[in-house]
Order: sequence, then structure tokens, then C-alpha cells
Amino acid sequence: QVQLVESGGGLVQAGGSLSLSCVASGSTFSRFATAWFRQVPGKEREFLAAQIRVGGNVYSANYADSVKGRFTVSRHNAKNTVYLEMIDLQPQDTADYYCAADSRGIITRDNSANQALYEYWGQGTQVTVSS
Repeated sequence: QVQLVESGGGLVQAGGSLSLSCVASGSTFSRFATAWFRQVPGKEREFLAAQIRVGGNVYSANYADSVKGRFTVSRHNAKNTVYLEMIDLQPQDTADYYCAADSRGIITRDNSANQALYEYWGQGTQVTVSS
């Protein structure tokens, strides 16, 4: 059983930056596709970014238009960790942020925004951006 644990959320002023981490336990992480989503209470969960393994330790990144240029995904396989670097945060970025992962090789660039395809989810970390 794979467990994902996010950290790094908190309160930041508009224009500020945060770096979220997601540590995985329980399996060989390097083969996993991973993604970040966020959710505001009462609203649909929103896709932010994904990393899809294309072979070996090479990954392709896919970003939602709403965060392209401001958010960057990366990973450190030896640490079983994926990261979401966020810059120029705005009040509308306030949400609970979740990482997700899938080990089955079914995630592609085209379907990476589909939350239903991910096997594993973290518990979320809260990000609050003040104006």
C-alpha cells in the first residue's frame, strides 16, 4: 500500500512563493506518474500539474493553463518525493493542495488531468494566500 504525505502548505502574502512536498512510501516511486491538484471547499478539484514517466528516469510535465509559468513540478526519486514550486501566488490560489500518484502506467499527457485515474492520494496541505 502506497501512502502519500504532503507538506509545505501555509500562509503567504500575495506575490509570495511556497514549495510543497509529497513523500511516498511503500513502493518503487520512480515508475509512478504523479500529479498535483487543488480544491476549494464546495468546488470541484482542479488539476494543476503532472509528471508522466516516458522512460527510464525521464519524465514529461503537463501543466494547467491557470498555473503555467508560475508552478513547477519536480521530483527526487531517491527521496521518493515530488515537489510543487509555486511563485507569484495570488488569493485565488488559496485551496487545499493534494498530490496523487499512479503505478499502473495508464497516465498519459492527454489524460493526466483526470483525477479518477490516480490510484493514490495524499491527505492534502492547506495553502492560504492573503491579499
